[in-house]
Amino acid sequence: MLRVPRSRGALSGVILVLLGLWGGLAALVGPYFHFAFAPDKAWSFTAGRVWLEILPACALLVGGLILLVSANRATAAAGAWIAALGGAWFIVGGPLSTLWSASDRLGVPVGGTTRQVVEQVALLSGLGAVALFFAAVALGRLAVVGVKDARLAEREAAYTEEAPTVEEPRPVREDRPGPIQATQPLPRRTGRPPVTPPEHAEPRQATPQPIATPPAGRTAPAGRTAPRAPEPNDRRVAGDQAEDTGPFGRPGENA
Repeated sequence: MLRVPRSRGALSGVILVLLGLWGGLAALVGPYFHFAFAPDKAWSFTAGRVWLEILPACALLVGGLILLVSANRATAAAGAWIAALGGAWFIVGGPLSTLWSASDRLGVPVGGTTRQVVEQVALLSGLGAVALFFAAVALGRLAVVGVKDARLAEREAAYTEEAPTVEEPRPVREDRPGPIQATQPLPRRTGRPPVTPPEHAEPRQATPQPIATPPAGRTAPAGRTAPRAPEPNDRRVAGDQAEDTGPFGRPGENA
């Protein structure tokens, strides 16, 4: 609800800026037209003119500019309060200056009786009353929550609710694997599976190597004997039984 449209204090701000320019320039340029307080000399910065005319005029100017540019309720209200203080000082500053020393007071109005009354109203009390009125109007408008303020706050609240706060997950394409979720366990690697031999594997047989026979005239090296040709009287052993291959019979039998 602190957000307000700038048009809320625009009219009061413009009027306060114009009143501030009038109060400050009239004190310095008025002597050209004999419309000022003594001394009747233009661009003369006396203590009375600075404290009673130029200083409150600057307050009106600053407060009006804040009302024009601010879109915050608190800041605009502060500008209205500054302008209200400036307008009040235009009203009460003249009577209070009678308690000061003569060198710090504002001089008497220049001209006849009618001009003096107009100068008193246009440059001090009347100017302060008008400025105080528009500053109070701006404060009243800022203190009330209008229909525009409520609609603006509703639109901002709806925009805040509709705004995404968490990034939505991207759709997963079918040809690409999706991201691994945090709750999905990762596959655990194990050792290499044992290699089982085939069921019907045949044992490999060693290929017999032929024994080289030394040529004629040479003897076999030590530790090696040359194979001899089988003879009829030789016996061949198979298992635990001996087979008779010759003309002789088995042991214990007569030939």
